[in-house]
Amino acid sequence: MAIDIIMPQMGESVVEGAILRWLVSEGEKVKKDQPIVEISTDKVDTEIPSPAAGVLRKILHGIDETVPVGTVLALLEEVPEDVVEEAEPAKVQQTPAAEVQKTTIEVGVEIEKRYSPLVRRLAKEYGVDLKNIMGSGAGGRVSKQDLLDYIAGIQRTTIQEEAAVKGVVEAEKAIEEILPLSPMRKMIAERMVQSKNAAPHVTTTFEVDMTGIARYRETNKDAVFKSHGVHLTYLPFIIFASASALKEYPVLNSSWSDNGIVIKKYINIGIAVSLEDGLIVPVIKGADTRNLIELAKEGYDLAQRARNKRLKVEEVQNSTFTITNYGISGSLFGTPIIMPPHAAILGIGAITKRPVIINDSIAIRQMVYLSLSFDHRVTDGAQADKFLSKIKDILEGWGGKSEKVPPVESGYGGVW
Repeated sequence: MAIDIIMPQMGESVVEGAILRWLVSEGEKVKKDQPIVEISTDKVDTEIPSPAAGVLRKILHGIDETVPVGTVLALLEEVPEDVVEEAEPAKVQQTPAAEVQKTTIEVGVEIEKRYSPLVRRLAKEYGVDLKNIMGSGAGGRVSKQDLLDYIAGIQRTTIQEEAAVKGVVEAEKAIEEILPLSPMRKMIAERMVQSKNAAPHVTTTFEVDMTGIARYRETNKDAVFKSHGVHLTYLPFIIFASASALKEYPVLNSSWSDNGIVIKKYINIGIAVSLEDGLIVPVIKGADTRNLIELAKEGYDLAQRARNKRLKVEEVQNSTFTITNYGISGSLFGTPIIMPPHAAILGIGAITKRPVIINDSIAIRQMVYLSLSFDHRVTDGAQADKFLSKIKDILEGWGGKSEKVPPVESGYGGVW
């Protein structure tokens, strides 16, 4: 039986990908999950594994081709696992000279120049000839940073030349500075404007007392690290509470469509991770089925691999709700922008000690502002406030009679 090897979608906004290299040649046997081809998209570079054991019968698209998401890249003939012999070291397909752009260096040495879809698009947008850029990547490949540095150099040169032609500028302009827009900043701006234009945003904010969780965390963090090898931060508590609230208020776990509101029967929470050149949102699948330790482990693992650009295709797909933790940089509260096509996004402010009134007495408590931005087409303020109120009740009642909290040392499983 023939199986299609398809260009995957690496995120909501990704529409195409480029083939960097084939790791298996036509006619070669492969095992299930053995990497077949390396691809590059705007989000990340990754390898596509074989969905089954078999023989790679036909490669339909060559190295450096950019194709839309969903395109069939190759055909795999499935054979029984025991027929496939011990896999040999992966063979990298040699790129035909006619398919790869070459550039000559010094004494006629040629290197292959491969460009990701993002690099090609940015080069076209800024009118840059990629042949003029010396790549710093493997085999002389031009990376996004190489292109950004080249564009910045051109902009600086242009500004300097214009200043020389115009001579001495007016005194007021002498103390001004124009900071050129980087391609990444321009792209983020376009997507944020698109979200704001498409969905009428409303933001509601609740103040939550995290003192009980702070005490629970302080009491158990050493045991958790010793037993499970993970640092117990505040984030998994909020992920857990959010997943529980989404089960009770599923309209926040939905998306808008012209045919009606699409309620998602699964809860996949995306966690915004800051990178040097932007953001990426890896996804915790089935967040409502995970316990606190599982959420802590997976959240930490996804964040680390996101920063190292080691995420898998499926780990940035099919999120239904987003959480962004801007409090890690000290911000108290914000008005986060919804990530399309979600109905809402939860923002976490910094957890700080503040004086509050409890039973007509002043007390020092660990407080946090949680802000929920939601699509007013999908729901109204009353439902959004009930959703946030549910999160608040779970967090403030942590460890109380309403919560069944097993001992951390027991290596518990399941949901609680």
